[in-house]
Amino acid sequence: MKMSDYWTTMASLVGMLAFCQTILQLVFPPELRLAFLHVLTRLRHVFSSHTYFDITEIDGVNTNELYNAVQLYLSSSVTVNGAVSSRNNNTRLSLTRVPNSSSVTFGLSNNDRITDVFNGVTVLWEHVVVQRQVQSFSWRPMPEEKRGFTLQINKRDKDLVLDSYLDYIVGKSEEIRRRNEERLLYTNSRGVSLDVRSHPWDSVRFKHPSTFDTLAMDPEKKKRIMEDLREFASGQGFYQKTGRAWKRGYLLYGPPGTGKSSLIAAMANYLGYDIYDLELTEVQNNSELRKLLMKTSSKSIIVIEDIDCSINLTKRGKNKKKNGSYEYDPGLINGSGLDEPGSSVTLSGLLNFTDGLWSCCGSEKIFVFTTNHIDKLDSALLRSGRMDMHIHMGFCKFPALKILLKNYLRLEEDEIDGVVLEEMEGCVEEAEITPADVSEVLISNRSDAEKAVRELVCVLKERVVKRRKNVGLKKVTKEEGEEEEEEEAEEEQEKRALDSPNRNREDFGFQDEEDKEEENEK
Repeated sequence: MKMSDYWTTMASLVGMLAFCQTILQLVFPPELRLAFLHVLTRLRHVFSSHTYFDITEIDGVNTNELYNAVQLYLSSSVTVNGAVSSRNNNTRLSLTRVPNSSSVTFGLSNNDRITDVFNGVTVLWEHVVVQRQVQSFSWRPMPEEKRGFTLQINKRDKDLVLDSYLDYIVGKSEEIRRRNEERLLYTNSRGVSLDVRSHPWDSVRFKHPSTFDTLAMDPEKKKRIMEDLREFASGQGFYQKTGRAWKRGYLLYGPPGTGKSSLIAAMANYLGYDIYDLELTEVQNNSELRKLLMKTSSKSIIVIEDIDCSINLTKRGKNKKKNGSYEYDPGLINGSGLDEPGSSVTLSGLLNFTDGLWSCCGSEKIFVFTTNHIDKLDSALLRSGRMDMHIHMGFCKFPALKILLKNYLRLEEDEIDGVVLEEMEGCVEEAEITPADVSEVLISNRSDAEKAVRELVCVLKERVVKRRKNVGLKKVTKEEGEEEEEEEAEEEQEKRALDSPNRNREDFGFQDEEDKEEENEK
């Protein structure tokens, strides 16, 4: 066949195809062809072993929260690692970092696919991005691109996916969002308007590095606190079933420098909650206190530090006398519990704030009160339902001391001389030293670990000697005081005996005539 004949034949075929296409367009208009393709798609779905679900970015005029949850879930490290390790190594991922985020997140590129496994079931996700048709004038312009996810699953797994998988994605996305976003620390200020549009809380980024791993506390007590926090964070169903507000109260009490603020920071970092540091001296009255509570968000920790110094919680309208009785004080009855004039926050208002009807505003809230003197607090504030868990922050014990040595000096227990460890273990509890004092000794000598350990042992021994001396002086003083009290009692008894006329006459053998007459009559 000649070359000219070949090209002639090809031209004839192309012309015939063009003619056939023209005939098809005339016989089958676009609407008919679209309907035909739709029918073919439906037939394919009927005979296919898979089913498909579309999750669009915008549902009508509202944002689809499920789309955002799926996007955040697929960006998690577990899903990404699963995609990278799977046979489909051609998956393209995009890198993003959102505002107020401390980490880089992954995401699916346009029109790419990724697999996921849930309870042994494999599903396929496809990120579909198409150009939106040119829209006419609209008061609410739509994005130029139409985005969505298509979920492909086996038909036999449909019930499992709809009942559990989507709820799992939503819950996981919330956890990822809290972990990625930075914590915020809020504080209230005086004179801020509390109307609907205003926000009475000022916030800054919360970057406290305290965690339960670095917290100087007894490991068993730390474990109980973490378990309690986990049960609270995952107990929405329990609180709804029992008819209780989803909140919990913690009271931290102990001497200054024992780590109460560090524990609050560790709790916030562990749960991913924001912190509201409530300053009671800046609150005018009970009504303002309730409005501040209404302006707090869910998943937050509301903190009142040194509550025994902020408001009078020891006396509710009565003062205790020396003899143990009570007398009413009109100033306290009026409800003015704050030292600063013009403030009228009462104990009753604070109790309703923690356990009244207003305490259920929002959900998943934790109330934390701190005090150095728990004996000064009113018993109504300490009961269960308000302060559910009382945590004593005491002096440094040997397990906490080992944590501090690891934090500041990077020394494990087996890296320290056994004799030195025995010395520290034997005197740390008797020394009654706070974790803050131990930290200061280690920080000042952190460049030389051996010197820091020696200095710490010397400090502990000095405190033990000083405390024993003080205890001895107190004992001697107490004995001398008891002896003085006995001598004073004897002198008082002798004085009373000398001052009694009848007693004197009896002692010296004299009696009045009237007494003799009375005896004779008897």
